[in-house]
Amino acid sequence: MAEPTDTRHDEVPDLSLSEGEEEEDDEEQWQWMEEEADGVSVSCLFCQRSLNSVPETFQHCQADHGVSILQLVKAHRLDDYGYIKMINYIRTVKCSGETLAVFDGAVPWDSDEFMKPALPDDPLLQIDLEELVGAELVVDAAASGQDEALLQRARQAEERAARSEEALARAMEDLQNLKVLAQGLVLNAGRPGPSCSGAIAELREDEDEAYFSSYGHYGIHEEMLKDKVRTESYRDFICGNPDVFKDKVVLDVGCGTGILSMFAARAGARKVIAVDQSEIIYQAMDIVRSNQLENTITLIKGRIEDVNLPVEKVDIIISEWMGYFLLFESMLDSVIFARDMYLAEGGSVYPNSCNISLAAVGDTEKHCDRIAFWDDVYGFKMECMKKAVVPEAVVEVLKPETVISEPAVIQTLDCNAVTTSELEFTADFTLKMTASTHCTILTKSFKLILKEPSVTSGGDFQADI
Repeated sequence: MAEPTDTRHDEVPDLSLSEGEEEEDDEEQWQWMEEEADGVSVSCLFCQRSLNSVPETFQHCQADHGVSILQLVKAHRLDDYGYIKMINYIRTVKCSGETLAVFDGAVPWDSDEFMKPALPDDPLLQIDLEELVGAELVVDAAASGQDEALLQRARQAEERAARSEEALARAMEDLQNLKVLAQGLVLNAGRPGPSCSGAIAELREDEDEAYFSSYGHYGIHEEMLKDKVRTESYRDFICGNPDVFKDKVVLDVGCGTGILSMFAARAGARKVIAVDQSEIIYQAMDIVRSNQLENTITLIKGRIEDVNLPVEKVDIIISEWMGYFLLFESMLDSVIFARDMYLAEGGSVYPNSCNISLAAVGDTEKHCDRIAFWDDVYGFKMECMKKAVVPEAVVEVLKPETVISEPAVIQTLDCNAVTTSELEFTADFTLKMTASTHCTILTKSFKLILKEPSVTSGGDFQADI
């Protein structure tokens, strides 16, 4: 089932007008909406009748059922989310106008379950709530004077700035929590005890929240999209093999901005279901709409383990699930769940397989810059800092000439067969040195293999990360 387009805006101001002014304002709003929403079929909220536009539907609800949607928005001070929940609640519960009139204070549609559309592609969920009530600001300014309107706008601007600062502070806190979690798991790696058990496949509830919250920030998605090696490998495989995707049902686990879903739709997939738990899903909805792919791609907010898909089985599962060193903070356990739950017989998971490699690096310049630096910091000894610096992994692009051994593959994973218990492993390895020098770094890399066995050419793409 398609998710509603994200239309988040500031809270609706508490405005009250006389009965005559309200009727005049409603007429102005309906006239504005007629210009924006003509030519659509809209189901009434309270009966089986279909109307030709959103404003006609609102007029019908007020005239025939005694319910003014605009007055409900104002009475309960609804923002965009509140409006969406109210519409879905009315359609789901099939309540009457008399029932809606008795709610004072807490409302029954406050649950997030009512964010899921009760009616696919509901035109009532695709209007701009801020513009819907915007004309009231004009009426209020005429009644109270331009000065009061300007003061009100200034207060609203201050509130928006305060909310933005709070959101930024929460984002920074989430990132810090995630960093602490990452450091703790790295430092505890290999130690016995419950802190290591399930470190890759599971996160505690508070860690889980921080993980998904971090992926709601745009910077992470920008970084992933700008990773040309990885993103273009997905693009070349999907778009270069239309016979693999043509008329297939595709599931995108952890869709992010929806880039893989759109590649699949472009390659001819009949239906693409994109699932993501983070807040980025709302931006993905707008992106899909902007590219006129809403009839092919269905976006669902939630964990793949918790949501209900609109199909029983899918033909293909795609996902950009990789974490640091492939498995750290990865979503492979979620992909495995989706594979076991939804993949049809004969279907496939892409990437098909991947491997993890180690290699020795001799880069004395980087070693001096990162480790030896602490021996003398502006004339002071800070060697104790090395204990904190050495365990932390660093993600960097190495100069090829500094690699002093052949790579050694320590693990290969078949994404169509691997189990979650196999994601925790130990492996012996041997590095064949190719140069005589000091080894300063042990570097780790992984390779993704996207390959369709039935394709004789153009179907094998590898990405070294």
